[in-house]
Amino acid sequence: MSDLVSVGVLTKVFPPDVVDAVIAECGRTEQRRRSLPARSVAYFAMGMALHSDGSYEDVLALISDGLAWAERSEESPKLANKAAISHARDRLGAEPMEKLFARVAVPLAAEGAPGCWLAGRRLVAVDGTCLDLADTPTNDAFFGRPGVAKGEKSAFPQARVVALAECGTHAIFDAVIGPYTTSENKLTTGLLDSLEEGMLCLADRGFYSFDAWQKAVRTGADLCWRVTDTLRLESIEDLPDGSYLAEVFHSVKDRKRRHPVTVRVIEYTIKDGREPAGPFRLVTTILDHTEVPAIELAAAYAQRWEIESAFDELKTHQRGPRAVLRSKSPDLVLQEIWGHLCCHYAIRSLMLDAALQAGRDPDRISFVAALRISRRSIAQQGAFPP
Repeated sequence: MSDLVSVGVLTKVFPPDVVDAVIAECGRTEQRRRSLPARSVAYFAMGMALHSDGSYEDVLALISDGLAWAERSEESPKLANKAAISHARDRLGAEPMEKLFARVAVPLAAEGAPGCWLAGRRLVAVDGTCLDLADTPTNDAFFGRPGVAKGEKSAFPQARVVALAECGTHAIFDAVIGPYTTSENKLTTGLLDSLEEGMLCLADRGFYSFDAWQKAVRTGADLCWRVTDTLRLESIEDLPDGSYLAEVFHSVKDRKRRHPVTVRVIEYTIKDGREPAGPFRLVTTILDHTEVPAIELAAAYAQRWEIESAFDELKTHQRGPRAVLRSKSPDLVLQEIWGHLCCHYAIRSLMLDAALQAGRDPDRISFVAALRISRRSIAQQGAFPP
């Protein structure tokens, strides 16, 4: 792992020419030579995610050797102060980091990789999480904050992130960031277009709506979503594997007009020696029980928890437990979050490379160990090639 990471934890996945191209497309290329050009600030945003507990100056110092090497300078550059770094971040903004992530992030697993596929379909999951932000008036006004008991508000504003992740590699390959006041379901609407044929998307019961289901189906992907017990499903055929076909409607009014959508329903509980868990109620677009039996779909649904593990990696280990993002304005908050997503994707990409070379399952490699190696190697010469 250390050999792979040391050649460039960030530029291996986000090459300088791609960074420059995205910056140019966003119109952020500097018109005059600066001590912190836009490319350096983009890498700084990702480096800041690696060292979330360090000051601006500390993070810049950690990457200064790499920056000097990229410029073919025999001496380390004069480090900018906190104010200069803040101005450079303002000049860059959030858009280049968002587009850089969108340009590079894709599912990683090769076909047939263990834990990544089911019946020729790539297992992906959608879910959301929230991040605490610096308590400033502008962050509060833009993002909002959750309420607590007795009508009071929580200590910090929060940003809501809804993401798509590949279950077997924990690679987040698309995300939408919005205010806490915007629901997960609304944010998910802009995310479903990233699904494609050959994927099997898993989602918890909070994400189901008739419209969201139909939007996801139109992408060509297969779905396996948990639904609530209150969703009315009219059985039309029992299947030999214990599942059944049912019709679901947009509304009671639509039910009268008979515009149903056919789904396959799998209902089960889990017994592991303690109290039974469930019941679980899944609906799927895979209608043929001989293609994927009910027990295999039920087992695959457990892979949905892998996206929770990905969020834990990003929030608890990479960002730091109970840590608050440092940016004090909405645009820089978005820049910082996209930097975290780029950083997590880079580490996960390199972990997959290491797993393939070692012939191991990516789940058997420690994210914490990879993060520590990445932090040690970011300042090594060659981490920022020209």
